[in-house]
Amino acid sequence: MTFDYDLFVIGGGSGGVRAARVAAGETGAKVALAEEDRYGGTCVIRGCVPKKLMVFASEFPAMAEEARAYGWDMPTGAFDWGGFKTKLHAELDRLEGIYRNILKNNGVESFDARARVLDAHTVELSTGERKTAKHILLAMGGRPVKPGIPGEELAITSNDIFHLDKLPGSILILGGGYIACEFAGVLNGLGVAVTQFYRGAQILRGFDGEARGLVSEEMIQSGIDLHLGTNILSMERDASGGIRVKASNGTERVFDQVMFATGRVPNSDDMGLQEVGVKLGRNGKVLVDEYSQTAVPSVYAIGDVTDRVNLTPVAIREGMAFVETVFKGNPTPVDHDLIPTAIFTQPEMGTVGMSEEDARDQGPIEVYCSSFRPMRSLFAGSDARVMMKLIVCAETRKVLGCHIVAPGAGEMIQLAGIAVKMGATKEDFDRTVAVHPTMAEEIVTMKAPVRRA
Repeated sequence: MTFDYDLFVIGGGSGGVRAARVAAGETGAKVALAEEDRYGGTCVIRGCVPKKLMVFASEFPAMAEEARAYGWDMPTGAFDWGGFKTKLHAELDRLEGIYRNILKNNGVESFDARARVLDAHTVELSTGERKTAKHILLAMGGRPVKPGIPGEELAITSNDIFHLDKLPGSILILGGGYIACEFAGVLNGLGVAVTQFYRGAQILRGFDGEARGLVSEEMIQSGIDLHLGTNILSMERDASGGIRVKASNGTERVFDQVMFATGRVPNSDDMGLQEVGVKLGRNGKVLVDEYSQTAVPSVYAIGDVTDRVNLTPVAIREGMAFVETVFKGNPTPVDHDLIPTAIFTQPEMGTVGMSEEDARDQGPIEVYCSSFRPMRSLFAGSDARVMMKLIVCAETRKVLGCHIVAPGAGEMIQLAGIAVKMGATKEDFDRTVAVHPTMAEEIVTMKAPVRRA
């Protein structure tokens, strides 16, 4: 059978674009890609990139305050949201243009349209066109969802935060995951009065307990009004124009804005997937094997639509492994083991490997941990604390997990992640000479475990 293309990719995010580019550019495959929204996907358009730029913007008031403690006559001034937003969107436009050019320069045919799967080798575009392909790659990503609370239509999600006409005077953020906590820090730094509700006992569920506890404490110290074990019962528009929120803790308060950061789901709705035999799991995630292949042999899926590890670099790696497997004849399973990641809370948290809680269930461990006031902020009179933590297998001496809560933790964990991925032992860390004076030197100078489990 003759096909229009060797590969048709549905979704123009980081994973889909990488797979399309490499398949076309390195193997000579005839490739097409359809994207119904903007090229670059969640990360570039409404996620990592604009979020990180907002993180940078939000850190300057604290920097100015610290500068004054160091002898600089530095006024903080007012934040120009309009000016920042204009520059932010110009940068996103620039990056989207780069993504489009990458596809064009590698010979990938692009369609600005929604695509649905008609059968194992056919997609239908919202333009009415039908295209056939030997292989179809699903890379539609995910989207934020609201939790089904009365009045939830009054709230925004993380998708909307970059498009606000003006910053609210006050905001309630519902959720305790990394998106909720990151935006709580960002908006707090930009001068918004931030309240955060989370129904659980501690924020950042799934991460190391000691690390997330410190992040929580530091968020509160920075002025975020964090309420744990608390949920929204209902919301309604107040006579003042604000949003009146009834909470499960018995309180009623009015906020200028409410933002839900209560989870994300795969974009698999109305794609024709189950009709052609692709199996879906909880919340609509596309079920795949270790080679990202679905129940339909010609259909593969990568990235957030599979709800495996929802991180941009992981989607890119999955896309590369797909091309190796399908187009280069080199079957390459996806490696989801020991992935370093950073949460851009304030302070940042970087982590790789097991939490203390998870490692404890695997066998005997030693825990090395140091929490202290770093030189820079200590001199400025701040009580802010940082933490360095290693989880070590008592038998093999391998470092099972590394957790850092500190400014620049994301940069540090990238390098620590190499050592942990290589299987470094605690003694390998100990043999490494400290870089002094730095915060990170604590990672190689902790000689005695604080506890064993």
